[in-house]
Amino acid sequence: MRTGPSGSVTCANLVQPSRHESDVSGERARARGSLLDRHALLQEIDHQASRRNGSRDIVRTVEFPSGAGSRGSATAEPTPVVFVVDDDVSVRESLELLIRAEGWQPETFGSAREFLSHPRVLAPGCLVLDVHLPDLSGLDLQERVAVERIDLPIILITGYGDVPMAVRAMRAGAVEVLTKPFQDDVLLGAIRKAIDRSRAALRDEGETRALRESYASLSPREREVMACVVSGLLNKQVGAELGISEITVKAHRGKVMRKMKAASLADLVRMAARLGVAPVRP
Repeated sequence: MRTGPSGSVTCANLVQPSRHESDVSGERARARGSLLDRHALLQEIDHQASRRNGSRDIVRTVEFPSGAGSRGSATAEPTPVVFVVDDDVSVRESLELLIRAEGWQPETFGSAREFLSHPRVLAPGCLVLDVHLPDLSGLDLQERVAVERIDLPIILITGYGDVPMAVRAMRAGAVEVLTKPFQDDVLLGAIRKAIDRSRAALRDEGETRALRESYASLSPREREVMACVVSGLLNKQVGAELGISEITVKAHRGKVMRKMKAASLADLVRMAARLGVAPVRP
């Protein structure tokens, strides 16, 4: 199968029919050899750096302080975590070195089951996932993660591929589909893109959680007033709808704005839409 110079799988370079098993085995062997070469090179660089720094193994002792880019901030962002699921130990070790070198925290697993048993990490990150796993298809795991962990974008890697596989992966939300052997820069670029997407998802999740907490602090009457107000009813109409005075409506409305931390009516309307507050029909 021919691939683009980046190693990405696209429909354009997946027009060839599926290879025979012997071809697949050969492709995997070449991919493994390439990764082992890269692994050896990275280890040699690490050892040289260790000797220059008093024989200390930098890779094994490196620390990942949260919020490396936000020094001194009380709300510094945790170090991004890159999960790797691949049944080939040489691939896992090679990718672990590469990920650490970029300042991210690697977490590697040899099977889908190992990954699924790992507790959720509340930090931006992504999942680098091999398509062919011993216990569960990488595509099946991807679809499961896409439902349960929308904040964890996925990069699929494979020794070979075809159009249906690539289409299924992209439809399920994969950031990228890469064919082994791939260049480091291609994978790192995909990881950066995935981490940015994860940050945005976590930010949205945090904002929604804060909105729900604010909404939960409203009294039943305040929720009724909020529903009426965001539906476009005037204070007089709200009073008629709920059977209370206009002055009481204004008092409740003020409390709603303060508790929801809404800067304006338009802001409150956006919050209601995000929370799924049902509109009131006069």
